[in-house]
Amino acid sequence: MSEGAPHSAARPKAYAVGVPIPMRNALQVGLGTTHDVVFVEPDERLPADVAPTDLVLRLRSQSNDRPVPGVVATSSANAGQSFGPNDPAPLALLNAIGEGTCLCAADGNVLWANDRFRGMEEPARERVAQLCREAASWFLEQVSAGRLRGPMDRRAEIALPESGKIYDVIVSPELSSLPDPDGPDGSPFARVAASVRDVTTDRRLKRKLDAIDLAGSELTRFDADAVRRMNVFERLQLVENKIIRACKELLNYDHFVIRLIDRKTTKLEMVISSGLPQEAAEIEMFPSTEGNGISGYVAATGRSYICPDTEKDPRFLPGLAGARSSLTVPLRLHDKVVGTFDIESQQVAAFGENDRQFAEIFGRYIALALNMLDLLVVERSATNESITGMVEGEIREPLQHILEETEWLKTLATRDPEVAKHLDRIKGELDTIRSKVRNVGHGPQTLLGVEEAMNDRRREPLLEGKRVLVADDEPNMRRLIHDILHNRGCIVEVFENGAYAIAALDEVKAGTRAPYKLILSDIKMPDKNGYEVFAAARSVLPGVPVILMTGFGYDPHHSIVRASQEGLQSVLFKPFQVERLLEDCRKAMGPG
Repeated sequence: MSEGAPHSAARPKAYAVGVPIPMRNALQVGLGTTHDVVFVEPDERLPADVAPTDLVLRLRSQSNDRPVPGVVATSSANAGQSFGPNDPAPLALLNAIGEGTCLCAADGNVLWANDRFRGMEEPARERVAQLCREAASWFLEQVSAGRLRGPMDRRAEIALPESGKIYDVIVSPELSSLPDPDGPDGSPFARVAASVRDVTTDRRLKRKLDAIDLAGSELTRFDADAVRRMNVFERLQLVENKIIRACKELLNYDHFVIRLIDRKTTKLEMVISSGLPQEAAEIEMFPSTEGNGISGYVAATGRSYICPDTEKDPRFLPGLAGARSSLTVPLRLHDKVVGTFDIESQQVAAFGENDRQFAEIFGRYIALALNMLDLLVVERSATNESITGMVEGEIREPLQHILEETEWLKTLATRDPEVAKHLDRIKGELDTIRSKVRNVGHGPQTLLGVEEAMNDRRREPLLEGKRVLVADDEPNMRRLIHDILHNRGCIVEVFENGAYAIAALDEVKAGTRAPYKLILSDIKMPDKNGYEVFAAARSVLPGVPVILMTGFGYDPHHSIVRASQEGLQSVLFKPFQVERLLEDCRKAMGPG
């Protein structure tokens, strides 16, 4: 029990029971001129010497701890006392609770109210009065039926389209005006009290969270039949389009970029962006608190970062032209940071704490969607290799038996060269079957239909004399693509990794190497990946087509999504048919 003012024996006391600390100052100001205010905790007992002239005030509350209208005044002298609109005791308490509160007659006429209620717009006050009138009628019905024996509330929500405001209203009968249902007769029902709380921000926040949850669910939902008919490129585009659409609908931004941490190099690789200029995309960043911008800081610490003014934040690296503020959140997968989600705006201080919360929630969905996409691709690769291995194992023994039978027949055909020739052909076909099954299983290292293509050495007018750059870290792939294109008339230069290919493009830029008409690059290489080769080609030779290749659609850096946004010609998923390679090359270089 604590005194709110120096005690004076000449003045009555006002015992304020269960009043929260933030409300006590307002109550002290309101009652201090007429009473000595004593604050009593909810679990404390009132002193035994409460005088008839003392005032006891309590705030009624529901089980969910939300304030409910009504000031209960109790003591031997003032229990059940009515208060007018200018009485200091109830007004001080009502003004302190931070909600609009009013006392209405049964016809909805407002008898008195606190300052917050009086400050509300007129349409809101009229709607509250209407609710009070309807609630009073309902309470009377309950009293008449003998069903109202204690506190009973009516709750409603008011939405005002003109102002966009939303109010939560709780209407209760004033306890002192309720009749005694067990008595011989009861006084007529008189008044109701209403508590009005502005929930506009809460409701908007809930709607935004619901929208983000819905968009996130959509982001991670894949129709099995539809996805099954798509190739990996189309699946990547599907996820990319979902992310971009959801970001535009849910977040206030002028540009956004998603970066993932490369598992081998730890570099923050850009995978999806909207509005990002090329020079910003080429900035290298790593998870580090120093020297790697805001994204590097967020990836290293796992903490979101709001930059209210890019011109005053040394961590901000160039992004959107004219960007004045940004919000960057970590992408988490099972509590592990796998990348960053960065939003930028051309307005200063465009993002607040609610935006941070929205972006963090949506970021988890983004990480989950991208991980699911990776799992689909890895599953496809593993399934292909597993099935091929099983097929190879199943047919090995029958093929061996056929081969043995062929060798035995050859011993009987020593005097008939024609029969021997047919048996040799059967033996050769058996070797071809084994080789093709093995090639399918090791798709990233080979092509399909190589034998037929190697036997065809016709020069093609569309390919004749065209310079082609090929980058692939698999020696067999480099050799096969070189020989096939060379046989058709191309001038082919092969490079064993992305770094060497980019160096060759730099020489083209410097004028020390002849330009290329087509770029063919594998996606997964140990140093520079397919997207980096693509980006270098676009920078040096803007109009030259680029074709990317990947084994079973495996794309750890999401090069396909990034390059497709910037004019990628096509994608070849190993193992692909040689004729598909030639067809894409013809289409890329076109007539002349």
